[in-house]
Amino acid sequence: MMLAVGLFAGISLVAKSLGTGQSGPVLHPVQISAGRFCFALLVLVPLFVIKRPGFKGTPWKLHFARSISGWLGITCMFIAATKIPLADANAISFMSVIVTMALSIPMLGEQVDIRRWTAAGVAFIGALILIKPGTEAFHPAAAVALLAALFVGLEAILVKRLSNRERPIRILFVNNTMGAIISLIAALFYWTSPTMEQWLFLAGIGGTMVLIQTSFIQALRRMDASFVTPFWYAVPLFAALFDWMLFGEHLSTTSIIGISLITLGGVIICRRSQGFGKI
Repeated sequence: MMLAVGLFAGISLVAKSLGTGQSGPVLHPVQISAGRFCFALLVLVPLFVIKRPGFKGTPWKLHFARSISGWLGITCMFIAATKIPLADANAISFMSVIVTMALSIPMLGEQVDIRRWTAAGVAFIGALILIKPGTEAFHPAAAVALLAALFVGLEAILVKRLSNRERPIRILFVNNTMGAIISLIAALFYWTSPTMEQWLFLAGIGGTMVLIQTSFIQALRRMDASFVTPFWYAVPLFAALFDWMLFGEHLSTTSIIGISLITLGGVIICRRSQGFGKI
C-alpha cells in the first residue's frame, strides 16, 4: 500500500514537472492526461489478449460515464498540481471520499451514520482552509482540485456498480481504451511536441498507474480494507516531500492544518466503512 502511495505522489510530481516546463516545453495537463491513458492501455493490451474476456453484455453507457468522470478527475488533478503545492492539491482531491459517501445514498442505496457525516464535516472544513474562498489568497487551482474530487468520487460510485457486473480486467481495459480516445481528441487542441525525455515521462505515468492499481488490489487482498485504506492519506506527505526536494516548495501552517483535517476526516470514514476501501 505504501508503494502505491509513493508512486501516486510521484505521478503528481512528474505531472507538475511536465506542466511547468521543468523538463522541456510546457505540456498542457490535458496532454499529460492523454499520456496517462494511452500508455496505460499499451500496458494492458497484452494482458487482455491473454485473458480474452470478450465484450458480450458489456454495459457501454456505464463504462462511458465512468471513463468521462475518470478523465475529468485526473485532468483536473494535473491542472491543480501545476498551480498549487502538490500536498494541497492531493489533499483537496481526497474530498472524493466524501463525495463517494454522499452519492452512495441515492445511487447505491447505502446508509451513512452520524459519525461519518461528522467526519465529512471535519474534512470539508479542512478543504475550505486550503481553498480559502472569498479571500485574496484564493487560487482558482484549489477549486479545480475540488472539481477533481467531485469527478473521482462519482467515478468511484460507477466503478462500484461496474464491479458487480464486470470482470476487473474488462473494467480496466474498457476504461483505459475509452479514456485514451477521449483524452487524445481533447489533447489535439493543446498539442505540443514532447521531447524524448518527456515521452519517457508520459510513458512512465501510464505504466505507473497500472502498477498503482495492482499494488492497491494486492494490499486489499492481504489485509482488511479498513486497515490498509487509511494509509492512502499519506499521499500528501509524500507529495510535500517530493515538492520540497524538486521545487523547494514549503508547506505553510495553513496547509498543514487543512491537510490534517481532510486526512482525519477521510481516515475516520475509511475506518468506519470497508466498502469505500474496496471501491
